[in-house]
Amino acid sequence: MKRFQARRFAARILTIGAMLPAVALAQGWPTKPITLYVAYGAGATTDITARALAKAAEPILGVPIAVENKGGGGGTVAAGLLASKKPDGYTLLVGSTGPLTIRPLLMKVAYNPANITGIIQYSHFHNGSIVVNANSPWKTIDEFIAYAKQHPGMSYATAGAGGVPTGSQQQGVVALMQCKGLQFKHVPTKGGSEANTMLMGNHVDFTSGSGSHNPLVKEGVFRQLVVFEKTRDPNFPDTPTLKEIGCDWDNPPDSGIAVFAPKGLPPEVSRKLEQTFTAIVKGEEFQAMLKRNYLPSDFKDSKRLAADIKSELDWFTDYFRKTGDLKN
Repeated sequence: MKRFQARRFAARILTIGAMLPAVALAQGWPTKPITLYVAYGAGATTDITARALAKAAEPILGVPIAVENKGGGGGTVAAGLLASKKPDGYTLLVGSTGPLTIRPLLMKVAYNPANITGIIQYSHFHNGSIVVNANSPWKTIDEFIAYAKQHPGMSYATAGAGGVPTGSQQQGVVALMQCKGLQFKHVPTKGGSEANTMLMGNHVDFTSGSGSHNPLVKEGVFRQLVVFEKTRDPNFPDTPTLKEIGCDWDNPPDSGIAVFAPKGLPPEVSRKLEQTFTAIVKGEEFQAMLKRNYLPSDFKDSKRLAADIKSELDWFTDYFRKTGDLKN
């Protein structure tokens, strides 16, 4: 009996000893700079919001936050980097829910989505739209479609990668192609900012905007012809939806813009991050920044975000199974 009790005591000591580093980390965290990856290129809406979040969090957490753009692969490059890091709270990511839901269904990714956890969501991406230069000859979607029928192979850019419909922006274009009998060539980029630049330089005929195009439409640089949403965008009430031009499309769930971390954060670190970012994104200054960039305020705490990621994964699994694009 005494020998058995001694073994149990020794096992408890080992267990407690293994927990001590995590406890110490949680109590003293953070003690050094934090790295915040951005899943897309500099200058786009995701980058703008991530930098605003980092700037506001620095005085609260008391350490510098270095923002690093890791665009590519529709967000999978940044997701892979994040998943490889220790769950200590010193490496975070601002990006889309897509690398956890859409991408792994369509391509082989260098990470396990289960190794990434959501901290909070604060907005979501535009589902896409046909965006052209303001000096283009197309002033309406009907004029654009008529031209496209006579000129198959027009090119378009998105903030995603791959030749299959890898995100709602590309899915919307595919839906339009199928509905109206059109042929377009997809040019993937590392983010909305790069897609906008390609359109400005006339390197593509149009883009399927993810949101970063909105200020340029307001400024008169671009023209938006149709949106891939269930209802008209209140920021652009004169732009019709796909349904209004006769195209029935099963609109996908909104792809969230969220803060992520490697799975396995110490509970106190996770709680502190969630509380800090929640206070920031609900504040007037951050909300005003979202409004200036024509981004919706769409807050979800970690619990709600996890549930919605699962729902999004289920929706896309069913969708890509129906279309025949499901690879995994």
